Amino acid sequence: MTTLEQLLATHDYLIADGGMGTMLMAAGLEQGDPPEMWNVLHPDRIRTIHRGYIEAGSQIVLTNSFGGTRFRLKLHKLQDRVFELNKAAAELARAEADAAEQPVVVGGSIGPTGEIMAPVGAMNYDEAVAAFAEQAAGLAAGGVDVLWIETMSDVSEVRAAVEGCREATDLPIVATMTFDTNGRTMMGVTPVQAFTELSAMNLTALGGNCGNGPAEIEGVIQAMYATNQVYPFVAKSNAGIPEYVNGHLHYNGTPEVMADYAVKVRNFGARIIGACCGSTPAHIAAMREALANAPIEHELVETAVATPTLSRSRTRERRRRG
Repeated sequence: MTTLEQLLATHDYLIADGGMGTMLMAAGLEQGDPPEMWNVLHPDRIRTIHRGYIEAGSQIVLTNSFGGTRFRLKLHKLQDRVFELNKAAAELARAEADAAEQPVVVGGSIGPTGEIMAPVGAMNYDEAVAAFAEQAAGLAAGGVDVLWIETMSDVSEVRAAVEGCREATDLPIVATMTFDTNGRTMMGVTPVQAFTELSAMNLTALGGNCGNGPAEIEGVIQAMYATNQVYPFVAKSNAGIPEYVNGHLHYNGTPEVMADYAVKVRNFGARIIGACCGSTPAHIAAMREALANAPIEHELVETAVATPTLSRSRTRERRRRG
């Protein structure tokens, strides 16, 4: 079985998948219904989504378990089914990865609890650790290759998630935060602060996901890469900005827009490149094509910056890899 570390060691960049929620809604998931229940109610539809991304070129697929902690599932009275639903999510992604012609890594998606951590909020740190450990145990039992903590705003919640994952399993861990508030997370964390704190947690990769579209993630990667040119950074941007069109949420990032973003973030230092809300296999296919046909030209900002508002003065480290 191929590991994420092996793929990173043998590829200049890796292509991750796109939005799960977007595809679930297109497949019939009703607003407000728990996506994780589809792992047992409609496993064929979940496998079809994973297969679509793999066929589009994804080398990493994330499980349908973003809201899989007991805190999120409690909203649907499913808090007693954490292990079952996460294990099922992992098994579905694992089956499609194993059936693929090329090596595909399965990431166990772990999203935020939806609670605010103390002392600002009421979420006790130990409770959070226990909840993340419970979810991680289900994902590990289902066969994921790596635990993928994503869309976090609070470093302390990332820390609790990492600790919980390590209580449950020795699988490698990736973590990404979402910088959707003027270049910071909702809790005020800058990309450079995120890198400084998360890189001390012995992660396999870290970066940004979701947010307010490609330009924001581009800035996040630039800021992190300016701080460290060795660490594997993850970029998974939303497909543009959401807009309501005829009563439905629509993202304005076309496959062509996301293809341009993919080349930019790779040149800015990202090693793992995918997409998030609003994206589909068509977006990933366009990104794969663009990345395959554009030379790598790393752009390095002269000094480390604290936000994605970057200096126009840059030095360019240009290199072409085979």
